[in-house]
Amino acid sequence: MIFADAHSGSAFLAAFLASLVEFVEALTIVLAVGTVRGWRSAFLGAGLGAALLVALILLLGPTLGLIPITWLQLTVGVLLLLFGIRWLRKAILRAAGIIALHDEEKIYQKETAELRRAGLTRFGGFDAVATATAFKAVTLEGLEVVFIVIAVGATGGKLVPAGIGAGAALAAVLLLGLLIHKPLTKVPENGLKLVVGVMISAFGVFWIGEGLGTPWPGADWAIPALGLGFLAAALSAIALVRMSLARQESRS
Repeated sequence: MIFADAHSGSAFLAAFLASLVEFVEALTIVLAVGTVRGWRSAFLGAGLGAALLVALILLLGPTLGLIPITWLQLTVGVLLLLFGIRWLRKAILRAAGIIALHDEEKIYQKETAELRRAGLTRFGGFDAVATATAFKAVTLEGLEVVFIVIAVGATGGKLVPAGIGAGAALAAVLLLGLLIHKPLTKVPENGLKLVVGVMISAFGVFWIGEGLGTPWPGADWAIPALGLGFLAAALSAIALVRMSLARQESRS
């Protein structure tokens, strides 16, 4: 069975949530391009970006099998931990009010304004600016999805559940985009980012331990346990930053 163990379920959930965040951000830009410059060029750019991402997966997937497993676990573990901490840091600062929350509607309005100001350059019957903008959005946001799916799935032979998670997120975002034709502003982006940061940080620590040959109590069940530890640390950090801000405001 695909989700018969904790590792498979964690790989699916981490890939689904991370992909959901990235696909929502890509959808906002593609919607702006299609609304202002036309859907033909928007779909072309998005399709070319998706094709590039698929080519990267086909290229990188078999290559990873050539790397000794302990080196792969260590390298992927360190990269996942660094990546997860970066997501956690941003989510904590946003939740504490240090930096502004991600606003899809604001990004959509900014992007549509810039696209309206841009001149019209035709290339082979397509709008070059629109195609390039959609291509860039899908490629940049999708690269993070490719990294997370491969890193979370490849080291433990869990590419299938991780890939299903990413595919389910893509299907959900496309369906919602087709239904409402607006940016998905109701998606709790910062909350998702916090959860994803927690999960991929837990995966990172787990794979570092595996690469160093350290046995984990409970084997794969150590991953959700590590996740709970990162979640407790993140929530504590948010509370501490909010208390610090409140003290500063009371003194001023």
